[in-house]
Amino acid sequence: MIALLMIDIQKGLNQSEYWGGSRNNPSAESNCRIILDYFRSKSWPLFHIQHRSTHPDSPLFPGKPGQEIKAEVAPLESETVVAKSTNSAFVGTALDELLKNRGITGLVIVGLTTDHCVSATVRSAADLGYNTTLVADATATYSKTGIDGRFYEAQLVHAISLASLQGEFARVLDTSELLMELEASGPTDFI
Repeated sequence: MIALLMIDIQKGLNQSEYWGGSRNNPSAESNCRIILDYFRSKSWPLFHIQHRSTHPDSPLFPGKPGQEIKAEVAPLESETVVAKSTNSAFVGTALDELLKNRGITGLVIVGLTTDHCVSATVRSAADLGYNTTLVADATATYSKTGIDGRFYEAQLVHAISLASLQGEFARVLDTSELLMELEASGPTDFI
């Protein structure tokens, strides 16, 4: 069985200046919504992951408006929200136990940001033995400045992050590929 993990799709991640500069893939949240709607229509398991920063200056600090999950992917009352304070959704949470108790062996991962919490969660999932699919166009990140002062555009950071995860840690698909495969295989034969 598979489950959808929606990583940190929160209002505070709209503050691009805080996160390093310009962002790539403005369609990421729309693609997350398409995938979320698909899982909901099938009544398949899904989990919203919400970052609760321990840094008071962070837009994702508890009590700040930025900590809220964005309206376009807001959880329904019946859906599980897993709160975390580290990069990986598995560290310091009950996520692994929740998944195993439901017989989940495969994960579809979407959300923000590609090179931080998404990457950390994908790597942890692989280490824990989950068959993981990362949806490239349902993730996004921000530009970065390297240790040598060189500026890296967000799309380059995104592409390199995906390349480092592809194969060893996850399969990387886009939304349309994912939906075609899910429609053909169903939740138990996927991956």
